[in-house]
Amino acid sequence: MSDGEELRGVVLAGGTGSRLFPLTKVTNKHLLPVGREPMIFHPVKKLVEAGVREILIVTGTDHMGAVVGLLGSGKDFGCEFTYRVQDEAGGIAQALGLARRFGRGGRLVVILGDNIFERSIADFAAAYRRQPSGAKILVQEVDDPGRYGVAVTEGNRVVRIVEKPKDPPSRLAVTGIYFYDQSVYEIIDKLAPSGRGELEITDVNNAYIARGDLTFDVLPGWWTDAGTFESLKHATDLVEATVGR
Repeated sequence: MSDGEELRGVVLAGGTGSRLFPLTKVTNKHLLPVGREPMIFHPVKKLVEAGVREILIVTGTDHMGAVVGLLGSGKDFGCEFTYRVQDEAGGIAQALGLARRFGRGGRLVVILGDNIFERSIADFAAAYRRQPSGAKILVQEVDDPGRYGVAVTEGNRVVRIVEKPKDPPSRLAVTGIYFYDQSVYEIIDKLAPSGRGELEITDVNNAYIARGDLTFDVLPGWWTDAGTFESLKHATDLVEATVGR
């Protein structure tokens, strides 16, 4: 893939938002405010900033109308939106599988809709465009790695990812920012549901590791999810502090 080739974006904004109930009883979690904007504006703007002009929004059935009503066609953001409905919560990898037609055999940059982070991903997108094949993940050292997928590295490569370990083998959390080539769908098709009945994105990443075709970079600046009351407040505080500089 050359620097000039197109990279399409996917924002995964499904799920029930149960950890933010009752705020999510009448709206999608990703429409809640972080700072002065709806949460979902954040990943959209990061993708556009990285030169992505076609973006797929995947969300659930309950609040699809509100999501479309907020985002519209994409003209206000300088991009073009496509929408897909995830009929039931089947995991991040299952939601990503809905991008198959949208991807048109090309490459994707995927952001979980509740990921809020400081720095641009434009340089990582450019690096991935130069990568011959495979996947790239962005990681960051955190104090509570057991909440996340944890990357175990040897030199400049990831050797395995452990999902929410009780005894984390490292402090490197896998952020919700992923880059995939077209073979991601072949991997998803072969996945078995996890113990919680979902297709896990960690299993997708480990499949790329098994192929020797996954790279990683460290995401600089601050990063958080916003899927709990505590992390939603933390994300808002970080965004407000950055805007106030």
